[in-house]
Amino acid sequence: MTMKALVLDQNTSFGIKLSEVELPALQSHEVRVKLYAAALNRRDEWCRQGRYPNIQNGVILGSDGAGIVEAVGEEVDKDWLGKEVIINAANHWGENQKVQSGEFQILGMPKNGTLAEYVQVDVDRLLSKPSHMSFEEAAALPLAGLTAYRALFYHGQVKAGQKVLVTGFGGGVAQFATQYGIVAGAEVYVNSSKEDKINKALELGAKAGFDYRKEAWVEEAKSISGGFDLIIDSAMGDTLPGLINLLVPGGKLVFYGATLGNPPMLDARRVFWNQLTIQGTTMGSDQDFRDMVDFVTKESIQPVIDSVRPLEKVLEAFELMSNGSQTGKIVVKIN
Repeated sequence: MTMKALVLDQNTSFGIKLSEVELPALQSHEVRVKLYAAALNRRDEWCRQGRYPNIQNGVILGSDGAGIVEAVGEEVDKDWLGKEVIINAANHWGENQKVQSGEFQILGMPKNGTLAEYVQVDVDRLLSKPSHMSFEEAAALPLAGLTAYRALFYHGQVKAGQKVLVTGFGGGVAQFATQYGIVAGAEVYVNSSKEDKINKALELGAKAGFDYRKEAWVEEAKSISGGFDLIIDSAMGDTLPGLINLLVPGGKLVFYGATLGNPPMLDARRVFWNQLTIQGTTMGSDQDFRDMVDFVTKESIQPVIDSVRPLEKVLEAFELMSNGSQTGKIVVKIN
């Protein structure tokens, strides 16, 4: 059985290509999901550019996906057949809720991912698709939704009435963190480089937004908010001193990436004197994933989707993501 799939190919000019791929035999503990939609993540672009560790040509990219279970292995309950599901892209987290195991992997590299007509995964990677979401909306949820949930609730311990800053609004994790914080009763603020992205955050219920291209944005944010109890960030780099300056005493900075690289300096005196916490985070555990899906289902949270394209035009989707102009998730419609 063959299928269309987007595979990594560093021998091509764009680094990826659509190919016909042979599906391997279904293992006894696996399910085969016919995918109706998948979504792009920044890690897919890093793989395409050859910037992700241990990349391998021929691997199918994609971590997010939603579809219908079409076949089950011998050890899998046949009740899964025909169910609408989303896929947990985090594999082998381990038993420690605090940190992932050394075997932790994300679907889509090194194992085949979701930018294909089918994906085969262990049955314990599945949860029922939230009933209030379409396949396209559900496909936008797993990786970014899980990362935001762990950052905001597990590490951030967000509470109603707190002031929260989410940086880089427009990306997948940032839009979920913004929505989660608002639903949790926090006063949520954002920053971005685009006015239309800030306007979208305000439409969702954010209190204010700041253009981080402006030299005085930190002073503006501090003047308007009075400072933040919690900051959710993915950039780091030379933005760190300003973020530390924005935290109130006892505040916490949780970061899930470092797209701008390592910080050039750390104001250690301000950190220890103000009892600040700087906490790193990744995607999340299986428990985090279950809690996240329950949360978005209970609160009827809808992902912000920038655009939907067919699998045949997936290269266009990568071009859009590479220039960073999207607001929300870029989704690929497959079946």
